[in-house]
Amino acid sequence: MVAHAAKYQGQSALLSKELLTYYREVSQSPLTVVDIETTGALGHNARIIEVSIIKASLADGLRDQQTYLINPKVKIPEFITQITGITPEMVYPSPPPEEIWPGCLSLLETDTFTAHNIDFDYNFIRTEYKRLGTRFYRPPLQKFCTVLLSRMLLADLPSRSLPKLVQHFNFDVGESHRAGADTKACWLLAKLLLTQIQQEEDAVLLKRFGQQWIRLQDAAKILNCRKEEAQLRLESANVESRMSQKRKLPMYRRWGVEQFYYEQQGQQMSLL
Repeated sequence: MVAHAAKYQGQSALLSKELLTYYREVSQSPLTVVDIETTGALGHNARIIEVSIIKASLADGLRDQQTYLINPKVKIPEFITQITGITPEMVYPSPPPEEIWPGCLSLLETDTFTAHNIDFDYNFIRTEYKRLGTRFYRPPLQKFCTVLLSRMLLADLPSRSLPKLVQHFNFDVGESHRAGADTKACWLLAKLLLTQIQQEEDAVLLKRFGQQWIRLQDAAKILNCRKEEAQLRLESANVESRMSQKRKLPMYRRWGVEQFYYEQQGQQMSLL
């Protein structure tokens, strides 16, 4: 399906033509859209306290949504309650993980696993199943991250965080930072972006993909070299760059990186 599928480690490190093939196929696929709320940032020492799962597709729309509060059997930090509004009194009467996750497995193991910042949700859910002695795995090409597609199709928005996108597109989903609302927001975003994937011409989409700002490590993967070498080569070629807002790390326009790649390969650049 995608030429680099065997070494696929993230969509940003693929070439635009490969990404277009991938997203065209995702747009035709049924989706399993997921969002979780947790007691912390790391799966090995935090627990999921709420999960919501949507089954949907562009063809049929939203077919089903299931949302569960989960008793994590650990303390819920006050700052988590401040962010999510989820209190200990809400979750402690709820079923424990061993009563929730087995019933969710058939939902999560089918269709394209979809989330906003997918690594966070996917890794947390894998850890919860591991605690129950159950293997949960979705192949890379059966996972879809709406953050990454929004970075390509909405490259110059100041933020692609889900709450900011809810505001930008005026999605009617309720309060952010609750699994039910965020899963619906993720579905509406996926629907909007994948509809564009289906309807726009290849040349238009490739040009839009080219506007994405990609990280140095992804540029290095495209160029098949170390980060230090990639930075020197891209700077010498005057590829458009900027520093990331938070960590002040170098970012490069995708089209410039790919143009340089194709020139090195002796191939014709076709993004623009």
